[in-house]
Amino acid sequence: MELVPLLIARPEPGIALITLNRQAARNSLSLSLLQALQGAIADVSADRSVHAVVLAANGPAFCAGHDLKELTAARADADRGRAFFKLTMDKCAETMQAIMASPKPFIAAVQGVATAAGCQLVATCDLAVASDAAKFATPGVNIGLFCSTPMVALSRNVSRKQAMEMLLLGELLSAEDAKTHGLVNRVVPAARLHDEALAMARLIASKSPHTVAIGKSAFYRQIEQPVAEAYAYAANVMVENMLARDAAEGIGAFIEKRDPKWSGA
Repeated sequence: MELVPLLIARPEPGIALITLNRQAARNSLSLSLLQALQGAIADVSADRSVHAVVLAANGPAFCAGHDLKELTAARADADRGRAFFKLTMDKCAETMQAIMASPKPFIAAVQGVATAAGCQLVATCDLAVASDAAKFATPGVNIGLFCSTPMVALSRNVSRKQAMEMLLLGELLSAEDAKTHGLVNRVVPAARLHDEALAMARLIASKSPHTVAIGKSAFYRQIEQPVAEAYAYAANVMVENMLARDAAEGIGAFIEKRDPKWSGA
């Protein structure tokens, strides 16, 4: 019996847990899994009770990238797979951008190998915690398929030289090296991975969801702008943020030395 490819849970108030569950396929991103993941992202993004999301995986691998067996089978199509390849890559790009566009912060909890589009998934999440046994790679060059779409997220997380080293050499990177290069935030013993990711999500969930959503959106918009344009944009964001009820409440609570009561607006 085939396992449900994606699990969604609420481990505690304010937190959603999305778990990749194609263990036999090393959680590779088949078209159906991408569709399910995109749907789950849309659901948690629209849910006002969710303030942070942990993205995890079952089995020895976090995600081995695209499902190469599924892609290879499409070569038997009349167009040699072109339409299916495009559909899959477009769906993958949409899913990654949906994580970035979500008002909820996403935290990757990486317990095993994250390669190719799996590494892209980690790089796309807002934060990442890795087990000390986790490994990362963009090894497409080793099989004649350069990791061009993973490159988009990877090159926005690590330095250019490091990104090119990963893309051109295709070697596995240790969790500690991934942290040093900026691909993950924290490395913890495997037994602590789940708790560490939940602790980060819990801390985020204690903040004003309205403020967090403003900040996440502004971060990704300004990062691509020239400095002067980024400052002008960020200044306007600050003005609008100051006018929000949660900003008035938070500043008032700080001055009055009490805990804030967020309204989410």
